[in-house]
Amino acid sequence: MRSHARKLPIVLAGAIALALGGIVAECQAADSAPLKIRKIYWEYNSSANDLGVHVSLDGEDWKRLKIVNPKNKAIFDVEGKQAYRNLGMTELFFEGAEPNLGDFPLGELLALFPEGDYEFVGKYVDGTEVEDSVKFSHAIPDGPIVSATVGPNDSVVIGWTAVTSVPAGFPQKPLSIVGYQVVIGSDALLVTVPANTLSLTVPPEFVASLPSGEQPYEVLAIDASGNQTLREGTFVKP
Repeated sequence: MRSHARKLPIVLAGAIALALGGIVAECQAADSAPLKIRKIYWEYNSSANDLGVHVSLDGEDWKRLKIVNPKNKAIFDVEGKQAYRNLGMTELFFEGAEPNLGDFPLGELLALFPEGDYEFVGKYVDGTEVEDSVKFSHAIPDGPIVSATVGPNDSVVIGWTAVTSVPAGFPQKPLSIVGYQVVIGSDALLVTVPANTLSLTVPPEFVASLPSGEQPYEVLAIDASGNQTLREGTFVKP
């Protein structure tokens, strides 16, 4: 499914060190630059019991990018050819395979993607180096329990329970749920709400546009780490 450039702080003491630090920072800016967006995160489907890793990134006009895991092993490498090598690329999103945990043991899958800092390295079209990193965690939230209430005049309210724990059998990591996301249909409606919101009134105009019959939806719990877990549900439009 789906789902910000970072500044590195420099602590200096004294006016001379501050001036020198400014010169160094300017040189570094000329030689390397971060990505605007770089995310690597787990998505767990608690309804289907499958789990996979997703990657989302965005940077202006890069021509090559590699992702390196905490063991200094490249796990992804892409390079533009011909026109893409000259013009560059910007956004990229992909999903890894999501094996069912009944067929692929959870411990083995987690071991393939260890926790830690994942480096994003590559090059922009103008020759500037791409250098960035992001922390990847095994703090995977449980799926919310979902419900839907259908009323007259295309009234639909989707509700869910607050998520405070990890799924049974998963690593016992602390969670910090930052929001929930409701998806109806194939991303036809996608709404993200704060963590203290546990229901969504679906716009009646959107409900009116749906055909009669069973309508699928999902509610995702999103952790501060970026990891997210969805639970599937359906409601019936008269």
